[in-house]
Amino acid sequence: MSTFFPVISSLSPIAKQQVATPSARPASILATSAAKWDARLSHDPIHDNAYYGKCMVAGLLACGITHTGITPMDVVKCNMQVNPTKFKGLLPGIETIASEEGSAALFKGWAPTAIGYSMQGMCKYGLYEFFKDTYSTMAGEENAFKYRGAIYLAGSASAEFFADIALCPMEMVKVKVQTSPAGTFPVEFGAAITAMRANSAETRFPFGSLVPLCSYPKSTQLSITFASGYLAGIICAIVSHPADSVVSLMGKPANKSKGFGQIVSETGMMALATKGLGTRIIMIGTLTGAQWWIYDTLKTVMGMGTSGGVAKKQ
Repeated sequence: MSTFFPVISSLSPIAKQQVATPSARPASILATSAAKWDARLSHDPIHDNAYYGKCMVAGLLACGITHTGITPMDVVKCNMQVNPTKFKGLLPGIETIASEEGSAALFKGWAPTAIGYSMQGMCKYGLYEFFKDTYSTMAGEENAFKYRGAIYLAGSASAEFFADIALCPMEMVKVKVQTSPAGTFPVEFGAAITAMRANSAETRFPFGSLVPLCSYPKSTQLSITFASGYLAGIICAIVSHPADSVVSLMGKPANKSKGFGQIVSETGMMALATKGLGTRIIMIGTLTGAQWWIYDTLKTVMGMGTSGGVAKKQ
């Protein structure tokens, strides 16, 4: 009918309705055709506030679950940094703590660990997505695609800044609880917070330790996520270990009146860089790989795709 009577066919209400049907993704058209390109609108799904909120929840769960789960390893690691002559390795350290204080002592500081690293994960992952889109928009469509590596690094660094601030108070409580000799400092969360506040001149609570501080199948993407996260964790563990050692040493009673520089000078860079490093590599590598895997899995389940995607260049 339409072949022989094109005019009549064009007057059909059905035909008009089909022509007038709006596209399924008007926001994407806006993102690529408007004078001001917006990176948030170039993704599928669009990176709106709900998207960032879901990323924060995924990051909160990823970091909170993984860090709390390896609390025994963290207890030993911190004590190896503070007292390397007594705690010489992961397994011997576990045996020493369990025999002297009981097996429950291996989970000292689990509450501040869960709270602190949940807050860190919420900021680290959620704000990473926000800053990545913000910097991409500032750079413009062409430069956002061309310099996406540098933009991702800038987004990650910006998110980590706020993540460390969110973590700092609970990290200080955790380290103090985990490294204090039995009976010298409260183990219960509420009592530990009270003690840290009451002795803030000595403990420097709450922010005294801030200074040192796709085209593949989903299963393949998640495997790459875990492997990349594990490798990144190993590198981060090596680079940040001296500062992490200082944070642990700052919680030692003998160092309560010493500054950052004095602790570094007395301990020595070699000791700061090596004591407990093997345990921390295992711990941080596993943590980072597991965190990214959990984070991207949750994003995939919520229909948001895996991390690392870039808006297609038009």
